[in-house]
Amino acid sequence: MNHHYVQFFTATILWWKPLLKPDKYKQIIIDSLKFLVENHRVKVYGFVIMPNHIHLVWKINENYLLKDVQRDFLKYTAQQI
Repeated sequence: MNHHYVQFFTATILWWKPLLKPDKYKQIIIDSLKFLVENHRVKVYGFVIMPNHIHLVWKINENYLLKDVQRDFLKYTAQQI
């Protein structure tokens, strides 16, 4: 299946806990997205960080798989938080 098109992605915090309320955690998400963009893995069209979830509008670039990018993004941000 081809995942190289603009798509909407949502990630939620377990039990909807407001872990993303502090600015330092929001910055981790922003830095992680910046890394993905700078390394040509994704193009980010927009995002919203809520206290207990995030929304992204992004496109996975050629040569990368959606599942791998999502896994790496979620794993890295979770470990940093």
